[in-house]
Amino acid sequence: MHSPPFLDFTGGDSYVALAFPPQPESDCMAGLGDVVRRLVEREGVEAVLVLSADGLPIEHASHQPFEAEPLAALTATLAQYATRLGLGSGRGALRTAVLDYERGLLVVAQIGAGDCLAILAKPDANIGELLYDLRQHRPALAALL
Repeated sequence: MHSPPFLDFTGGDSYVALAFPPQPESDCMAGLGDVVRRLVEREGVEAVLVLSADGLPIEHASHQPFEAEPLAALTATLAQYATRLGLGSGRGALRTAVLDYERGLLVVAQIGAGDCLAILAKPDANIGELLYDLRQHRPALAALL
């Protein structure tokens, strides 16, 4: 009786187990990516970034290249201090903030346990509908994380 050699490489299959087998992209992340891409397509919106409470980018999209890591880190810090300000003034935790800068708007919205959504918009962008949608769909956004 002839048994095949222990290390037979003629079959073309690898004998090395994958340390991290490829995982299909989860529905949540695909859903989150779709939401981010749809948000960046709104009129006046230049970039959208979802970030973790510790300031790491989770998902982002933009019309022009931008550095997601520094924006995520600074936005997380801003959200933490804004929450401290709200609690100290009796207003509660941060939900949404709109910052009006010389060259555009920054909208920061809490969408989970410390996770945030940052939206960069043009200076003349009409963000009223966007703010309304964020308020109405905050629980759905949090569920995607």
